[in-house]
Amino acid sequence: MKPTKINHLEIIKAPAISQARSSRTAIEQLAEAVLKYATTGDCGESPEYCAVQDVLDVDLRSTRAVILGGGTGLSTVVGGNSAMPDWANRPFVGLKEEFPHLQVVVCTTDDGGSTGRILKQLPMIAIGDLRKSFVSMVQSANLRKRYKFTEGQALDFVRMMRGIFNYRFDAEKADRRILGNPLLAAPASVRSICPEPVAEALNSLGGYLSPGGKGPTINPAGHSLGNLLLTAAIFWSAGSRMDRPPRLQNIERALNDLCRLTGVTPDRLHAATATPGQLRFRYANGVEVYGQSKSATARRGFPVECLAADFIQDPVVSAAVCRNIREADLIIYAPGSLYTSIIPILQLRPIVDAIRANKKALKILGANFWIQEGETDISLKHESRGFLVSDLIDAYHRNVPGGAQGLFHTVLSANLEQLPGNILRNYALEGKIPIHLDRARVGKMGFQPFEATLFSPDFRTSSRVLQHDAERFALVIRTLLYGHRAARAAKYRIQVAPASQARRLPAGPSRDRQARRPAICVYFDSIKASLKEKWFHPRELYDILLELSWENRDIQPAHLGHFAGARVIRAGDWNRSTEWDNVLGYFNLEDRFLCLHEHLLSDATRMREDLLIALGESLLGRYLEARHWIGKDEMGVPGARCYELRLKPKEHRDCYLSDTQLRRYLELARMVQDSADPMLYRIMLNDDEGFLPPGLLFGLLYAWYLNNRYAATMEYEMSILRWPARALIPHQAAERVRKQALVKFFRTEIFGHPGHEKKPRR
Repeated sequence: MKPTKINHLEIIKAPAISQARSSRTAIEQLAEAVLKYATTGDCGESPEYCAVQDVLDVDLRSTRAVILGGGTGLSTVVGGNSAMPDWANRPFVGLKEEFPHLQVVVCTTDDGGSTGRILKQLPMIAIGDLRKSFVSMVQSANLRKRYKFTEGQALDFVRMMRGIFNYRFDAEKADRRILGNPLLAAPASVRSICPEPVAEALNSLGGYLSPGGKGPTINPAGHSLGNLLLTAAIFWSAGSRMDRPPRLQNIERALNDLCRLTGVTPDRLHAATATPGQLRFRYANGVEVYGQSKSATARRGFPVECLAADFIQDPVVSAAVCRNIREADLIIYAPGSLYTSIIPILQLRPIVDAIRANKKALKILGANFWIQEGETDISLKHESRGFLVSDLIDAYHRNVPGGAQGLFHTVLSANLEQLPGNILRNYALEGKIPIHLDRARVGKMGFQPFEATLFSPDFRTSSRVLQHDAERFALVIRTLLYGHRAARAAKYRIQVAPASQARRLPAGPSRDRQARRPAICVYFDSIKASLKEKWFHPRELYDILLELSWENRDIQPAHLGHFAGARVIRAGDWNRSTEWDNVLGYFNLEDRFLCLHEHLLSDATRMREDLLIALGESLLGRYLEARHWIGKDEMGVPGARCYELRLKPKEHRDCYLSDTQLRRYLELARMVQDSADPMLYRIMLNDDEGFLPPGLLFGLLYAWYLNNRYAATMEYEMSILRWPARALIPHQAAERVRKQALVKFFRTEIFGHPGHEKKPRR
């Protein structure tokens, strides 16, 4: 049935039709009609279906569109997820096909996997998300024009590209021949389709990183080949200088050269910034730590309160990117990781200022399907559940200078109502919980909620993964743009809540100058230099400590200056008392070694935990003159005992803490200074009362702060932070305040995190 046309204004002003049958607006029902027509060719007979052809006829050839994001979410909606097995069967879909002038701005603060390994070695931005989008942006028209390909040949070329740029070397035994000849990574059946200029370029880039090449020699084990090729292109463009980060023009030139060769339109793919940086997460319990990849693996049990992107210098943003944003007709935030794909881009002041300066563009926030562990699994306002869409908006307000207002108008969410209940239950069993659209609250916040069926109806027979379908996402964006243009033409503003009723969000955080942090490779080199002169037996202790420092980049090189080495002690020689604990690692005051029980050699997790505890203890170092117990007989107080310690004079200590810091810590550890002797501290205890001596407590807190998977004892001790103060009796409330102060002490005095000194919201 061919759709009948209808006046634009009738669609925008036709809520009565849709509201009579559903809570969905007319424009949402129109989007579903467009999706149905695209799938079946049938428009049905419903009044909303009559404008389907109007939507499909919208001319987008001159529409200036910008999409921002990172990870799989961005590449999926731009042109499909190239990592999926069936992607190469239908690669020419998505926003890249709908919008000829699409600009793609990619987040560059990832630090996991292959990208993280590169960052250990080279001063550069994260490359992994750029690679994913690069592969997804290949277009058939470009290949046909440049290489005179047929449609079938273009598909074979895409299969070749997918094989090369998504190839991952074995972590244990990498085939180095593939780095020198990347075509070997592609299926043999499609290698012959590779044009000679592409083959020459790929071979040159691979050889550049190989032994004897002019670039940095990189062991390919565990790496993505595509990441290595992009890295080679960038440093080649930078004149092989590896003592500083490549400049913006080097990155742009490298990307554009590869794009021209491989069927991607040049000047369309952009790094959000050319300046290396990393992410700093602040949790609601006051802990603040570095690392995107760590956020996905550590289970803090507390929501993320705020996030900051720290760069090695003031971040450099392309003037072309800012101009494209200011002049855009459409700005889209791709569905993806909230804190690690979108918000870091919006903390770049030139980009967020350009977005706010654009008053005419339709701005759409694409919400995720699923809650993401470590990021959106716990709501800050309602910690008994995960995120709703309104929680996403709140997160933008808390973390973007100026708040959420002006960033987007419409929030696009997946309509999962058509999924059978058993499908959702199966996903729930895998830990996947949907991010539901709470329409009323989103509307009251002043944003337009919009739901559509964004997943492919045949996902159960194709990829078997429920994710955004590139073609359907693009059609929904087309429908929204159609409605936006119709509303502007009719001078009729689409809004959910009148301006007088919409909840005004405060201005949000203000960050005139972002914190600076050395490039990750500089940090890693400084850690290696700090460990170089120390003695390790067995040698694997060095490797473990080096890897722990990489995973926990809050460990500062200065933290490694108070021990002489690390060794494993045989079980028969282990004489450490178990009166206080069963920790199998400690700092030996006499020889300044980190000592570990040989049983830890068969327990990798426990080894890492106890090594961190011992390292933490070493920061207190030789600060004690003496320590001892005073029993009830000496005290003359039945049922009581006293633990007493005497500090060394300041000039005789070997301690990371200053005198002021040390005394503050002892106070937080419940030690009371003697009124007549400032070097003497003690604590009174009941006979059966538990107690953690200051040295052990420091080590446990150090390991727990870095990653609460370690030092489970402290996870129990700090569990009181989960309780609101109003629910506690006075003694418990005071204990909670003390432990909050301990967290703050470690955050500011030990790990030196800047800013955000407000009390945790609990």
